[in-house]
Amino acid sequence: MYPELSLYIAGRFIDAQGRRTHAVHDPATLQPLGLLPWAEAEDVEAAVQAAHAAFAGWRRVSPLERSDLLRRVAALARERAPEIGHAMTLDNGKPLADAVAEVLNAAEHVEWHAEEGRRVYGRVVPARQPGVRQLVVREPVGVCAAFSPWNFPFGQAMKKAAAAIAAGCPIVLKGPEESPSALVAMARLFHDAGLPAGVFNLLWGVPAEISRQLIESPLVRVVSFTGSVPVGRQLAALAGQHMKRMTMELGGHAPVLVFDDADVDAAVALLARLKTRNAGQVCVSPTRFHVQSGVHDRFAAAFADALGAVKVGHGLEDGVQMGPLIHERRYQAVRALVDDARARGAELLTGGGRIGGDIGAEGHFHAPTLLANVPADARVMHEEPFGPVAALSRFDTVDEALQQANALPFGLASYVFTRSLQTATRVGDGLEAGMVNINHSGMAHPELPFGGVKDSGFGSEGGTESFDSFLSTKLITQI
Repeated sequence: MYPELSLYIAGRFIDAQGRRTHAVHDPATLQPLGLLPWAEAEDVEAAVQAAHAAFAGWRRVSPLERSDLLRRVAALARERAPEIGHAMTLDNGKPLADAVAEVLNAAEHVEWHAEEGRRVYGRVVPARQPGVRQLVVREPVGVCAAFSPWNFPFGQAMKKAAAAIAAGCPIVLKGPEESPSALVAMARLFHDAGLPAGVFNLLWGVPAEISRQLIESPLVRVVSFTGSVPVGRQLAALAGQHMKRMTMELGGHAPVLVFDDADVDAAVALLARLKTRNAGQVCVSPTRFHVQSGVHDRFAAAFADALGAVKVGHGLEDGVQMGPLIHERRYQAVRALVDDARARGAELLTGGGRIGGDIGAEGHFHAPTLLANVPADARVMHEEPFGPVAALSRFDTVDEALQQANALPFGLASYVFTRSLQTATRVGDGLEAGMVNINHSGMAHPELPFGGVKDSGFGSEGGTESFDSFLSTKLITQI
């Protein structure tokens, strides 16, 4: 069964009660699941006021007490992961195993922040004259306005909430209307764990209306956003006008560099899983595949076979590895990129368009697709596909590989496959990306910073850097 949906403000779950509503659908079957209440302006103001009122007390709560509460949240998340994952599969489309894994990974992030939040240290600076005491302390900034995406509805939101709450900052979270059940479940976790009213608040509604009201509020001190580059630019500009701290985790267009000396079979097996994970709707999904000429044809044939063997279907079916795209707009956007590349001369090696009847489903399913000999001016080489599409091209030298990889304004994730330590070092140093994966993928751990450079944003979620946006630095000098 699909859970009842609600707002969560000042410790209370609030249903529609005459508010506007948004219909939530299963992207695999197109069947309606429920109605999501949208926040009105007075709801947004109530959430900000509740968070501001809670800040006075929460900022003074011991880090050890905050840690204990977050550990209770993590334990409840692990206990409820199957039911949270089931509902997430219904409104998001990802396979059940992936949805449950997302909840469990988020629980690990909560536990890590619970522990690391106890270690937000300041320092004593030696003075230049006797009798002077110089202290540097770190203090919670205040209310955080957070915006989380639909592709990882539980995991992305929990990263923000765990860091803010561990640092002593209440949070007002605007969630994704496409896939809301996981965040209502998250609010229930915090509620049942005993988080004081107002420290966590959850809103839904018209994105432009809510984001503007939150960011323009003088009570909101920090903005955390995960989403597309165009929307991130708009919110960053608005936050900059009001001198708000920001963390922006924006889109990418991750290059893959496969060198002649790579273990091609291992690379193909890993990249096929990464490319079709969440139907390619992942900001760090590998998208531009630059393969050295010596192994290009072998890689292309093996990769096409691997993508063609992926089992696509409803995420609740046994053995399904890839579900649908989130909605018809996303399908049409992906299809347009494929059509444009083919019109410009790209060769279709597998996939290419809609599947549905073949798998007994009516939803937004796009076949895993591999395009070869993609010209440099094709849209798919410049626009993040955010779907199960891989664009393949070849290179000859290391310099050429780096030039192709760094040609775009994006700089989030990147992938390298080589057996040469010299090549790995040179390319690892030369790639303009916030994260470089060499011969594997290892970016999702809570102890590691996750973030990009260039148009892919700034700031990190995870690692000790996770707290930077939520803490201000104060100097106390006394004689």
